[in-house]
Amino acid sequence: MLVVNRFRVPVGEGETFRVDVELARATLAERPGYVGGAIGRNLDDPELWVLTTTWEHVGAYRRALSSYDVKLHAVPLLGRALDEPSAYEPVEPGADLNIQATRSLG
Repeated sequence: MLVVNRFRVPVGEGETFRVDVELARATLAERPGYVGGAIGRNLDDPELWVLTTTWEHVGAYRRALSSYDVKLHAVPLLGRALDEPSAYEPVEPGADLNIQATRSLG
């Protein structure tokens, strides 16, 4: 599972944001199910940043978000992300994709 969080950060706040996003990534990296992650800043628009993380599955990511350290060091930063969908499933040749459907409670 791939998670993409984009941020709009004024240039004057870039260095402070960099420290915060690096701490958030490192905190997430300590959680079970974390596969990898990267931080980037847009080449054409230096106010646009991205944090991408890869997880074994959606459950690992959701459990990571509920851990105390992540709530303390990553969730406040993730709350600053642009309001857009952030969770993606990998699309690989021949792999079945999730089917959008209402979940059954019974």
